[in-house]
Amino acid sequence: MKTLKKISILFLATVLSTSIISCSGDDGGDPSPSPAVEGQITANVGGTNFASMTMATTAMKVETGGAYTITIQGSDASGKNLQLILNGVDGEAGTFDIGVDTAISAIGSYTELNIANPADSQTWVAPYENGGVSGSITISEISDTNIKGTFTFTARNQENAQDTKAITGGSFNVNFMQF
Repeated sequence: MKTLKKISILFLATVLSTSIISCSGDDGGDPSPSPAVEGQITANVGGTNFASMTMATTAMKVETGGAYTITIQGSDASGKNLQLILNGVDGEAGTFDIGVDTAISAIGSYTELNIANPADSQTWVAPYENGGVSGSITISEISDTNIKGTFTFTARNQENAQDTKAITGGSFNVNFMQF
């Protein structure tokens, strides 16, 4: 009976330690989030993984004078939002620098909504003054209905210039809104 009790305790300790070890990676965020599935944006934001909800993820492509403005945005359930904007692109695949002095206007932003007090919400934006090239957006595939690609950038807080966030390992796979 004592042997059975010791085996049961050993088994329980093994199960608990395995559970703790397997969950510990979720707390700190994996520096390489999984690629976005259709209808999603994923990234690592300051060490924490972000994945947008499909129902809160959109993309728009608007043509003006032969050039396109492409906007991709997604939010999660806690009010965090990632947005990418490309203005003046030709609508083809390519890599576009996020910087102040670039030919194509590329912008990345990240927002943390404070639901209890919306005035305390925080937004980080790239590019920013004296920031040089702070990242890039790559369109790997684009059609009339869908856009896929990757991104990475460092953004500066709009309220506190000393506060930056590194957004790395970003991926998007989003269908364009049809009008």
